[in-house]
Amino acid sequence: MTDLENLAELASQAAWLKALHDAIGTRLAETKADVQVALDKNRSIKQVAATLPDGTEVAKISLTDPKPEAVIVDPAAFLAWVRENAESEIVRRVEVITEVRPAYRATLLAQMTAAGRPEVCDTETGVVETVPGVEVRPTRARGHSVRFGKGGKEAIAAAWQSGQLLGVALPQLTAGTDETPAGPCPPCQDPNGPWDANGRCEECPHQ
Repeated sequence: MTDLENLAELASQAAWLKALHDAIGTRLAETKADVQVALDKNRSIKQVAATLPDGTEVAKISLTDPKPEAVIVDPAAFLAWVRENAESEIVRRVEVITEVRPAYRATLLAQMTAAGRPEVCDTETGVVETVPGVEVRPTRARGHSVRFGKGGKEAIAAAWQSGQLLGVALPQLTAGTDETPAGPCPPCQDPNGPWDANGRCEECPHQ
């Protein structure tokens, strides 16, 4: 193969893979959104098994539900409270900017996150005070993760190669009309054939 032929072959592969990558990426985003909607509707379900069409389990879909955290919603009110209660924790980077020392801010927010309320307790007096300008609320949206089981990815690859997943993962590339299905189709699944030299049924409408 000449350098020019090699370049043409690589360019062709790059185009094929780019088209597949774009299609799969779009389908993945849509499916993940659908999964999240279903999980949000069934909040008692924390984990779902993912299987191949033949029933082989390949992964677990697990809900990720971030816990509420303390966040500053009114910086001015928070700054005023710290200035009144812990003046030494106020820093002035320049003459016109006054802010709470980052380490102290992190400490306060961690205490309020642990308490589950925008309150802090004075360790010396035991007095509990509500800190203005802070709310304890979820900082991220609910989501989910996919964890493949042992051999899960290999099983999915084998299912793809056998044609089990073409209509599932890339329906926009395999869907067609009732009269003329779009191609190419997966190899014929009938062990008795009849198969042609390409492993497809002799009467396959995609030929």
